[in-house]
Parts: sequence; structure tokens; C-alpha cells
Amino acid sequence: MTRWLFVLFVAVPLAEILLLIEIGKQVGLLPTVALVLSTAVVGVALLKRQGLAVLAQARASLDRGEMPMDSVVDGACLLVAGAFLLTPGLITDTAGFLLLVPTVRRWLAARLLAFAKRSGKVEIHGFDPFSEPSRRHNDESGPVIETDYHEIHPGREKPSEHDERPANSPWRRRP
Repeated sequence: MTRWLFVLFVAVPLAEILLLIEIGKQVGLLPTVALVLSTAVVGVALLKRQGLAVLAQARASLDRGEMPMDSVVDGACLLVAGAFLLTPGLITDTAGFLLLVPTVRRWLAARLLAFAKRSGKVEIHGFDPFSEPSRRHNDESGPVIETDYHEIHPGREKPSEHDERPANSPWRRRP
């Protein structure tokens, strides 16, 4: 773990600085700064577009009653990609742009999941979104739906002061 922290906080910034110095020697200061800024601007624009697409995909999954696991993984990868793209430097920008490629995200997610399973620190269970957590694995009586209700009496034209539904509600019986 300390090796990864060393790489993350010392080796990567040092490599970024060395690369920027070398590029600055070759093309000059202003083109190097323009390159770093343009990669950030283009990356954030692509990130926004893909983020909205992943959000729409998650909503569609939820509408179908499915858990949006692919969208969650994509969203996490896009979050890391955004951090990489906003960090000045070309190495982190390259990593950020790679995470914007869906095939790379899927490959990386599969490798991370396989690593987590091998480490023995992850358990994966099924999930039933329609049951309560305490009953999820023990009771097969079905979901519990809690609600408030108001009795509607036939012949009553005006809703009571407790009835919050409009008079033209399809849930209101007509006399």
C-alpha cells in the first residue's frame, strides 16, 4: 500500500514535471502551457458529455427495475478521469483520456473486481430493491408498501381539509 501511495504522491508529480520541462525545451513555454490547458478543456467537455450519458443509462436501468451497476462503475471511472484531466500534466491527462474510453473502463473494472475477489475483501450478494434490508434474505412474503390514505365518501363534493389531492385526481371516486 505504501508503494502505491509513493507512486501516487511522489513519482507521478515528479514524472509530470520532468515531462513538462522536456516538452517546454522542445516547443517553448507558451505552447506547452497551451497544450496542458487545451487537454483540460477538451477533457472536461468530453467528461460532461459522457457523464450525462451515464446518468441517462442509470435512470433507464432504474426505470426497468434493474440495479445500475454498469453505470455506477462508469460513474466512478469518470470521476477519476475528471480528477486526472483537471490535474496539470500530460501523464495524468493521458490516463484521464483513457478512462473516457468505455472499453478501457470495462477492462479496468473487470481487473479491479478480479483483484478484489482474490484479496478476499469483497463479497458480492444479490440485491432485491423491493424488500426491506431486515427481510431481504429471510422472508418471502413480498415487499411492504407503507402509505397514508384518506377515505372518500360517495356523494361528498368537496374534499376535506385533510385531502391534499386535487378535485380532478384520477384517484378520487366521482359521485
